[in-house]
This record gives sequence, C-alpha cells and structure tokens, in this order.
Amino acid sequence: MGFKCGIVGLPNVGKSTLFNALTKTAAAQAANFPFCTIEPNIGEVSVPDPRLKEIAHIAGSKAVIPARLSFVDIAGLVKGASKGEGLGNQFLANIREVDAIAHVLRCFEDTDITHVEGRIDPVEDALTVETELMLADLESLEKRIPGLEKKVKGNDKEAKATLNIINRCLPLLKEGKAARLLQVDDAEMPYFQALNLLTTKPVLYVCNVEEEASATGNEFSAKVAEFAAAQGAASVVISANIEAELAQLDETEAQEYLNDLGLEEPGLNRLIRTGYELLHLITYFTAGPKEARAWTIPRNTKAPRAAGVIHTDFEKGFIRAETISYNEFVELKGEQGAKEAGKMRLEGRDYIVADGDVMHYRFAN
Repeated sequence: MGFKCGIVGLPNVGKSTLFNALTKTAAAQAANFPFCTIEPNIGEVSVPDPRLKEIAHIAGSKAVIPARLSFVDIAGLVKGASKGEGLGNQFLANIREVDAIAHVLRCFEDTDITHVEGRIDPVEDALTVETELMLADLESLEKRIPGLEKKVKGNDKEAKATLNIINRCLPLLKEGKAARLLQVDDAEMPYFQALNLLTTKPVLYVCNVEEEASATGNEFSAKVAEFAAAQGAASVVISANIEAELAQLDETEAQEYLNDLGLEEPGLNRLIRTGYELLHLITYFTAGPKEARAWTIPRNTKAPRAAGVIHTDFEKGFIRAETISYNEFVELKGEQGAKEAGKMRLEGRDYIVADGDVMHYRFAN
C-alpha cells in the first residue's frame, strides 16, 4: 500500500502548481483566482528509493517497479467552510477520504499573486484551515450525541465507549485544539478512529518559498516550523516553482539544476520521506530476474499481512518468509550469497517486517 495525501490550503498559495509539479501533469489548473480547483485532482507518483535500483542491479531484474502514492489536489478553503462557505462542504468531504493532509502555506512575497486575506501570514493561514476543521468536527460530534445517548440507555457497550470518547473530545475542540491530541488507549482506538474526525488526520505543513530560500527557508518558514512543532506536526520547505522546473528536465539536467541551487534532492523526496514518517510507513522489497519491486506497509506489520499487500492469497496461505536485510543483500551480492553466508532467515507468522527487508514468500495454494 501507499498512502493518499490531500494537498490543502487557502486559495492562491501554490497548491495546484505543486500538484502539477509532483505528478508531472497539467491535470490541476493553476490560476490567480479563488476556487480555481473545484473537483479534486488525483495524481500518482513513484516513491524515490535508491535501494530499489541497487537491489534490481544485483538481482538482474528486467523491470524496476517503485512503490506509489497518491496526491489529491483539494479545492481551496476559506473562512466559513465548516458552514458551507465557498466550496466548504465539498472540501471537507474530500479531506475525509485522505490518510494525511499536506497543508501548503504561502511563505513568499509576490505582489502579482493576490492573497485571499490580503496579507502574508502562513501561521494565520494554518490556523484558518485548522479552525474550520475543528468547527466541522465539533458539529459532527454534537450531532451524534442524541442517538448515542438513546443506545446507551439500552446498554449498548459500543455506544457507551463512543460517547465517552466524544465527551472527552468536545472540550478539547472547544479550546481550539485538534482531536489528534486526545489521549486514547489501545482498547478505545477503534471507536476513536470510527469517528473519522478531520483533525485526527496527520498534518504536514508545506512551506512554499521563493527560489532563493529553497535551501535554507526564510523567516516565514521558520515561524511555521515553530508552529508545527508545537502542534506535534511536521514541516518541510519546498519551492513549487523549482519543482515545476524540475518536472520539465531529464535526470541529468535536474541534478545539475539542483546543484546550482545548493539542493541535495527535489522537494518531492523530502515531502514523501516526511509523509512516510508521519504515517509510520516502511518499505520492503521483492526481487528476481523478472522484476524488483518496492512495497509500502505500516510499521510493525507482521509477515502474513505484509504478504497480503502483494496478493490476498499470499496472506491466506502464508507458510514462511525467506528474508534478507537490505544491507546483507547488498554486501553479499544477492540471494545466493546471503544463503551461502547463512544470512537468509526463515521467518514465521509472528515476524514483524523491518524497513528494507528483501523477502520471498512461501504459501499454500
């Protein structure tokens, strides 16, 4: 699995420009007026991982298939979205469908590009969106209470557990704090997740800066980093304009361009890596003469469930997983070398797959 990341923010902050660059398409129309994006555009991108190319080279794989993830360019939000202002209802519905939120913030000055609020203050922009999400969650929870209270009177245990969570969550939201900050134990987690609250989505703040600040950031992005840390969120600095330029270049030209700017890698790489960390995702690999392939799974996934990402039959009929760590696969020049050195492990159903594992499954038909 990959993950679906919704790109959100106020109008004219560079969402669609970034989306176009990331997906190397012109699917999202970029223009200098609010609500340019109405229907959400969805684009898939390959997850850059230099380990995969190395594995493919050693295994003599004919095809190299990276993991993929989806970016969703969601309509710009304005104050009052929780009450249906602008395209608010559609915006909120689209956010419910994504796994994480990449919140693009305008961290650059440009008199040619208008700001919907007539000022440049990325932290205030972040608070505007966060407030609308909290208000929507508040309304959603309050609507559920009467029905749950009736079920509790009938001794419905699930309703009682859900209502308990709601009653603890409401004061938090009323204080202007996201629902993700609520302390929930393992037993309560399924009920909490079933509420599908907007402010439980992991958030990554994307600081869209001018070209000159792409390597070091600027005063705006520094304030966002401080704000994100206080929220328990992450932040990255990206220049949407640079990403748009990179999307038009071949690999050699792109690297030269990055070198000239003092950048080690494209913003996309940083965005994906931070997104992976945010969602606690890892990558494992399969390799053979036909293809080398990367697979994305949640951290702490056991071997049978990891096998099920390839095909449900692999999980149902799981017998064992022949496993080699990435470092040993490279050091010992592949599967045969790892076998001869006794470094191929036979792992069972309780094995928790590690990031970088190279795996071959045995399963019963």
